[in-house]
Amino acid sequence: MSSTTDNIRPSLASSTPRTGQQYSIRFGGYEAVVTELGATLRRFDYRGKQVIVPFEADDMVPCCNGYILVPFPNRLEDGTYSFDGHTYELPIDEHERRTAIHGLGYRHMWKLGTLTESSVSLTWRVPNVAGYPFDVIVSVSYELDDTGLTMRTVAYNNGSQRAPWAFGIHPWLSNGGSGRTIDDIEADNARCRLTLPCDTHVISSADRLLPTGVETVDGSIYDLRDNPTLEGRPFDDAWTDAQRDENGSVTATFTRSDGLRVSLTGDDTVNAWQVCTATGFPEGQHPAGVAIEPMTAYANAFRSGLNMLVLEPGAEHTTVIRYHVEH
Repeated sequence: MSSTTDNIRPSLASSTPRTGQQYSIRFGGYEAVVTELGATLRRFDYRGKQVIVPFEADDMVPCCNGYILVPFPNRLEDGTYSFDGHTYELPIDEHERRTAIHGLGYRHMWKLGTLTESSVSLTWRVPNVAGYPFDVIVSVSYELDDTGLTMRTVAYNNGSQRAPWAFGIHPWLSNGGSGRTIDDIEADNARCRLTLPCDTHVISSADRLLPTGVETVDGSIYDLRDNPTLEGRPFDDAWTDAQRDENGSVTATFTRSDGLRVSLTGDDTVNAWQVCTATGFPEGQHPAGVAIEPMTAYANAFRSGLNMLVLEPGAEHTTVIRYHVEH
């Protein structure tokens, strides 16, 4: 007689990757793969060149590559916050800093909505957890066309109580180099240029990377408005007070040493950017690129209330981010 365990084993022996189903889309020179786990952008290529630092389908997602940061981006001090007269406690992800980081969505499998040759959409209903008991449904779509990749994220309050909300994404843009050691990757990063049209740098504590104030970027290494190289600019920092175009959008442009330019454009809901060069990260955890993260709010928004959105019952909030690549 076979045991219960023996009966279970065949169903567990699956060819499905550990990041779930893989949804491949393409259009013209663009190709992308989105995973069921976290609706994560696992890879994004342009004419055979990596736009973001990719990872394998069975890998643990390294350094938050491609994460959707919901219902909050970045760090939350002590994992606790108060909202509408109640105090909530979220799991601590960074134990050395005692912070919750990057929300909850990356931990879960998302449900496929639609899949075409050039687009995919997925949805996730936030489970009823003690730290965020709000009934929010999040949908995200990725669509390729001749201008690049458009990502549209909609949060809908499906519940009867108000819900706090903030959003971001965490792409590591590939530096285009061939370096494999930390020193080589750092050198490749240093040759890249970044335009970030923001007038204000967010000051953070050295030990916990939590905001303590703001300062003008004028005359500092944090002034990225004139397309400087990243040499001598080791960042894990946030910026705000963006210079917007006539549509209210703001664009960060990353130029690699091979000449490839990657533009990330956030719509008028994007109020902050985080840039991380991974300087000081240990061997094996140093992506060959730079994280450039558009966010609707920077760290500690659920505690400070700064740029935190309140979703009323039945209300929704949309953020649109576009990637454009050119040589």
